[in-house]
Amino acid sequence: MQMLCLVACWGWASAWAATPPPQVAPVGVDTVSTAKKGPVDAASNATPAEKMQVQVRQWMAQTSGGSADEVQIAPMDNRVQVLPCERALWIDHPFASRETVRVRCPAVAGAAAQNANAVPLWQLYLRILSVGAASPTRFAGSTAPGAPGKMVVVRQLLQRGTILTPEMLQEVDAPVPVNGQIDATQLTSLQDAAMAELVRDLPAGSPLRTHDIRRAVLVKMGQQVMMTVGSGADFQIRIRVEALQDGRMGEQVKLKNTESGRNMSGVVTGPNAVKGL
Repeated sequence: MQMLCLVACWGWASAWAATPPPQVAPVGVDTVSTAKKGPVDAASNATPAEKMQVQVRQWMAQTSGGSADEVQIAPMDNRVQVLPCERALWIDHPFASRETVRVRCPAVAGAAAQNANAVPLWQLYLRILSVGAASPTRFAGSTAPGAPGKMVVVRQLLQRGTILTPEMLQEVDAPVPVNGQIDATQLTSLQDAAMAELVRDLPAGSPLRTHDIRRAVLVKMGQQVMMTVGSGADFQIRIRVEALQDGRMGEQVKLKNTESGRNMSGVVTGPNAVKGL
């Protein structure tokens, strides 16, 4: 009788252990809403490159008045790796053409205008194909996918530090992209090289790319520059002032009137030229 009870009790205990216990929701948890929740937001699993493109599309939509979903960005070179950035990216048009967008990861807090001389942790350039899908608004120098495009080449041997002028460059037909991959770093318009400075030597016939140039320093600290105040239509005054910092095209710099000793600010408009604010 004892042996029979042991066998029966052992079988019952085994069956009870194999049966999973009922799921009991913790106090205060809405089981219905929890079950309806989907997977984690896809943005949290996005790569740094995908997060960067989201910010670029939003910025282009704000500056161009379109929709972020309609902004088309040329594919990047597979060799380019986008690193994570803890701060909001600095995005701007570094050249005269609005086709090229520069993306920088700031090393300091604040807007780019407040940190004009700050060195970013990293930067890269993207080519914007269009800002609309239904009726694309293409920028000067850009072409539809598969269509023959243009590229900028240097006419002669140019050395590092040269400030480029249109006479040094030439627009030529670009070769057909390999595997349909567009070189987003390649300049397609002479306007993109306006007031730019070479960062390395280039032999004649070399294509010009975004990493070959940077905006030239047109105003240097300690030099006398010509500042224009007012508009040509009404009145215009020109005075010589001293630059208190280096400045590139479109950047705001601090100036000093050597006669009155007054400090002021201006925007760089050309070599040794600024416009008063």
